[in-house]
Amino acid sequence: MAILVYHRFATTVADSMTVRVSTFEAQLRFLRGHGYHIVALRDVVEWLTDPHAALPPKAVALTADDGHRSVFDVLRPIAAREHLPFTLFVYPSAISNASYALTWAQLRTLQGTGLFDVQSHTYWHPNFNQERTRRPPEDFRRFAEKQLHESRRRITAEIGTPVDLLAWPFGIFDDELISMASRDGFRAAFTIEGRMVDRQSPLLALPRFLITDADTPSVLARRLNDTQTSDAPTVRQLP
Repeated sequence: MAILVYHRFATTVADSMTVRVSTFEAQLRFLRGHGYHIVALRDVVEWLTDPHAALPPKAVALTADDGHRSVFDVLRPIAAREHLPFTLFVYPSAISNASYALTWAQLRTLQGTGLFDVQSHTYWHPNFNQERTRRPPEDFRRFAEKQLHESRRRITAEIGTPVDLLAWPFGIFDDELISMASRDGFRAAFTIEGRMVDRQSPLLALPRFLITDADTPSVLARRLNDTQTSDAPTVRQLP
């Protein structure tokens, strides 16, 4: 199965992490037209942890990192129309503070739809490699533990739901960070290593495909090892 990670949505490309609405909807048409089933990320975690759990064939989970305002303004109506479950990985330092970010009220509205699950992207999205270089080992340990714990605490306080999933900032992780995340109560954590997930994938370093506007249906097909398609508009329309 595959996990896709998005960041920002817009009608035009503003930067390398923006996916146009037209591109996103083409990706959805490709997925549904070629037998993929969009599932909640929590269903993937259950499948990985429970040998009796099952996923449909060609399962795909959708995630969005950083808590950008376009998730509310642009993605929300599409998700509602197409009944798309999304996991949002946010860092609380930006929420209701940064001009580009969602507000806590918006996140509560998204969570209340039943389609969006708000989870952790640490407290302020640090580069753990840089922090490890400039901090003594004990100071780094305290810093990383606080990033993990305070994010869970704040999201739970604001949204009122359990926080046990983590997206590693910049996809950076190592054995020490994985151990910290496990001790803090995270069930699963996610990278940006572009490959498929199987039952042998490590729970606290699960790969995701980083999606950009360059991922046309044919590109996405190749990344998902699906060679039965092209850019030609042969897939059925969304229902």
